[in-house]
Amino acid sequence: MMFPTFARRLRRDRRGLALMEFAIVLPALVLLCLGGMEIANYVTTKMRMSQIALQIADNAARIGSGSPLAAKTITENDVNDLFIGAQTASGKLNLRENGRVVLSDLEPQANPNTTSKYKIAWQRCYGAKVHPSTYGNAGATNLAGMGPVGRLVTAQDDNATMFVEVYYVYKPIVGLTWTPATEMVEIASMAVRDRRDLASGLTNADKVTPSTC
Repeated sequence: MMFPTFARRLRRDRRGLALMEFAIVLPALVLLCLGGMEIANYVTTKMRMSQIALQIADNAARIGSGSPLAAKTITENDVNDLFIGAQTASGKLNLRENGRVVLSDLEPQANPNTTSKYKIAWQRCYGAKVHPSTYGNAGATNLAGMGPVGRLVTAQDDNATMFVEVYYVYKPIVGLTWTPATEMVEIASMAVRDRRDLASGLTNADKVTPSTC
């Protein structure tokens, strides 16, 4: 009979076996590739936001103009330029549309600072997203410092510390399933490099629009 013969031949036939095995494994392989790509993109984005926060803090600690013999002054225009630089550095991540930067000027509440208390002398913000400072707003006083518990940032007598918070809303390239969170916050701080005119705060001789919060 032909049927038993055909059945024996079919049982011994191995043609197409590799293709069937590949078809079974393919969905899992695609998921692993997409997941790895999403996680790598998320980690890269978070690293770039951390670098941008450090860049803003470092630049904010360096800005100022004036005679080498006098305390430097900073302007609203200086701060606006800082934010434009951060936007340029963010590239396609588009910090202006997808994030929020909060730059705070932390100073001793008194000089000499015998009480170890601090104040936020001024604060400027940039970006379309809404995200108030997690660690204090402009005008806040009697602060032990700024930052997470156990890692508080302070300022030296007659000096200031630039404290930066960068909030960013992550846009996945595949889906939210693979990402730890859609929102990320990176912080950084730098002590002001040169002697700064703290009494004058932010001047605005150019009459630009301040990046208020």
